[in-house]
Amino acid sequence: MVAVEQEHGAASPPGGAAPPLRAAHRHALAEGAQRVWIGFGGRADRAWLRLLRPGFRHCFAAIEDAQGWTVVEPLSGRLLVARPVLVPGFDLPGFYRRAGLVVLGPFAPGAPHCGPLPALAPYSCVAVCRAVLGQGAPFAMTPRGLFRALQEKMTTMDKVLDERNLFS
Repeated sequence: MVAVEQEHGAASPPGGAAPPLRAAHRHALAEGAQRVWIGFGGRADRAWLRLLRPGFRHCFAAIEDAQGWTVVEPLSGRLLVARPVLVPGFDLPGFYRRAGLVVLGPFAPGAPHCGPLPALAPYSCVAVCRAVLGQGAPFAMTPRGLFRALQEKMTTMDKVLDERNLFS
C-alpha cells in the first residue's frame, strides 16, 4: 500500500472522507452575530436601467460578522460574493457613503423563510438583497421601492444601534 500525501488546502483528508458538516451558521444567525447594510446607487450601464430612478438603479448588501465583511453584489448575469481584506473596525458603510452611495442599516437578518410555495420574483439585485435580509424583508420590485420600504421600516421599528451611524 502506498501512502498518498495530502496536498495543502485539499478538501478531503487522506482516505477520501470529508469531515461532517456542522450547522454552526444557524446558531450564529440566531445569536445576532451578523448585521446587514443595503447600499443603493448605480449608473445606467444597460439601456433598460435608464427606466429606473437615477441613484436607485442598483442595490447590494454588505454583511458584517466577527470575521469581517462580506459583500453580496448581484450583477447582470452573475452573483459576486467577496470577502474584502480590511483592517479590523473598518467602516465599510461610511466608505460607501463617502463614495456617493446611499446606505441603509444596520439590520439584523431575519430567520430563513420557507413558505408553501417558492417566491415568484425575477432574479434581480432587489430579490438578492431581500433574501439576505431574510424573513420580514419588505416587498419591493425596484431598488427605489426597497429603499423606501427599508427607510419606513427603520423609522417604525427598533433598529440595531451602531455608533458609526450616529454622526453620518
